[in-house]
Amino acid sequence: MEDEILKVEHLNKFYDNWQALHDINFSLKKGEVLTLLGPSGSGKSTLLRTLNGLEDYKDGTIYFQENKIDPTPKNWQLLRQKIGMVFQSYELFPNLTVIENVLLAPVKVQKRNENEVRKEVEDLLARVGLSYYLNAYPRELSGGQKQRVAIVRALAMKPEVMLLDEITASLDPEMVRGIEEIVEKLSKQDHMTMIIVTHQMNFAERIADEVLFLENGKILEDTPGAEFFKKPQTKRAKEFLESMDF
Repeated sequence: MEDEILKVEHLNKFYDNWQALHDINFSLKKGEVLTLLGPSGSGKSTLLRTLNGLEDYKDGTIYFQENKIDPTPKNWQLLRQKIGMVFQSYELFPNLTVIENVLLAPVKVQKRNENEVRKEVEDLLARVGLSYYLNAYPRELSGGQKQRVAIVRALAMKPEVMLLDEITASLDPEMVRGIEEIVEKLSKQDHMTMIIVTHQMNFAERIADEVLFLENGKILEDTPGAEFFKKPQTKRAKEFLESMDF
């Protein structure tokens, strides 16, 4: 549980002349939940996407399982099988059923046996209450159901790390709790290593082992979760928490 799985050193990200990330440094241990908090536009989602190769970076170093990442497209394609990501917008293929959406990457990309993967996927879908919807199409699902499919699709790849980017932001309030419960079970029962971007402070307080508080692309605070919500180290983090409804 204490093994370092991801490490970032002096990471800088630019969009033309505008710097989106400034000298980002942190590490993530196996089984840990790291939560990225901060106001909108602070660089949280940009950082998450950079860790999955969806955004490039100007300089700095990312280590995965103690190996320095060579940020080429080919290497990132391989690493995305180990660093899974779930987006706010689901990204399901509308012409494929639930089971087809989830089977696609493990079978086509990882070249795993379809019958073996199907059994694993059916078990995962059962865990999130979707057994009845194996042959349904995305248009037949609610937003919460689509997000559960997206989570299962990422888990089916057997990633070492999961990146979750505002996965409840587009859901109705009554659906949010169900998704949060699934993520909490992944953390507490499966000890899944995760980095989570969220504006749900109650959820963040329950799940965060460590909090990175960002503003304007800079880490202002790196604090254990329990300590951050009780006694943040910086005035800006305190103001942020006071402004949130939790």
